[in-house]
Amino acid sequence: MKKQFRFGTWLALTMALVLLLAACGNKNNNSAAPSGSASASPSASASASPSASASPSGSEAGGEAEALKGKKIALIMRLNTGTFSAQYVDGVKKQVEKFGGKVTVIPSDNKLDVMATNLDAAVTQKYDGILIDHGDANALTSGVDKAIAAGIPVVAFDSGLTNTGVTSLAQNDQKMAEQTLSALAKDAGGKGSIVKIWVAGFPPMESRQIAYKAFLDANPDMKELAAYGTADGAQLDAQTRTEAILKQYPEKGSITAIWAAWDEFAKGAANAVKQAGRDEIKIYGIDLSDEDLALIQDPTSPWVASAAVDPATIGQVQVRYLYQKLHGDETPPTVQLDSVYVSRDALPTDKKVTTADLSQYVDGWGASDTGNTDYLKALEQSVGAK
Repeated sequence: MKKQFRFGTWLALTMALVLLLAACGNKNNNSAAPSGSASASPSASASASPSASASPSGSEAGGEAEALKGKKIALIMRLNTGTFSAQYVDGVKKQVEKFGGKVTVIPSDNKLDVMATNLDAAVTQKYDGILIDHGDANALTSGVDKAIAAGIPVVAFDSGLTNTGVTSLAQNDQKMAEQTLSALAKDAGGKGSIVKIWVAGFPPMESRQIAYKAFLDANPDMKELAAYGTADGAQLDAQTRTEAILKQYPEKGSITAIWAAWDEFAKGAANAVKQAGRDEIKIYGIDLSDEDLALIQDPTSPWVASAAVDPATIGQVQVRYLYQKLHGDETPPTVQLDSVYVSRDALPTDKKVTTADLSQYVDGWGASDTGNTDYLKALEQSVGAK
């Protein structure tokens, strides 16, 4: 009986020791398993993704942010003219600075061969990333391929580039044209004579022309009197040619409206119409800057409305996608930015409005979080803290 008791006690102690060792082993294994590993829960594994939509922990995002500091970025522009371009460049510069980098702006005087040369030079100089503004696929495709082959990411705006690996941003150009043209037709009662100021050879202009042609087809009582425009000295040229058209059609009511496919055109036309005292002519434009907004607010100005995307926001979003590429993310081949329609009727009459506070009066205008990620937000915080 004593023997059986001793044997039972020994057996119980042995089993307890085995259970204790097993429990310790499980504890050690669990503490060693990283988040997202095979031993993690299914929900944790599903959320651990290398895409831009991933949500890393604070320490992970902080580490990724440090690796993105100090980048040298080239902004290669076809032309750098007018206040829209100025605000776009400002958006690019401020966003890169918030990421701890530096931008070199390289304009090309509206010469595609010069733009192609500038692109090749940026590749040779080994910039960390390249931004392209208003390029052309025929002129730049080869140079962009060289950049990608050299490991330099490229993000383009309004350039029509379709190279593998490039992200191309564009405003919804056809929508902007439709927004302004439909308002023109409504205000004119569906009939009248219009002047188009436009220039070929730019991807956004070509897209706007598609909508313009569809507009004329759908509104047979709207007749085009004249069409003109150039990108070189755009505002002055638009003013000079509009002055000539006004002299050609001096009778009030002979010109119902002017449709300007670029804000530089609208400014030039507005000067000519105002100086001629032709207050019956209304101008509808595309694109918007602080200078443009002041003209639209002015009750003596013929420019009454425009469709646009905030130029500074375009620059910010473009930079974010470039930094996603620098981080190693797979970014979409195209990103389309939606426009809003801004008319004088929507703006206050007792105070001047700028693009910074336009969102108070026009829904959809202003700051966008498009292209942002947790690690980019951490990068901004890290740079801003110093």
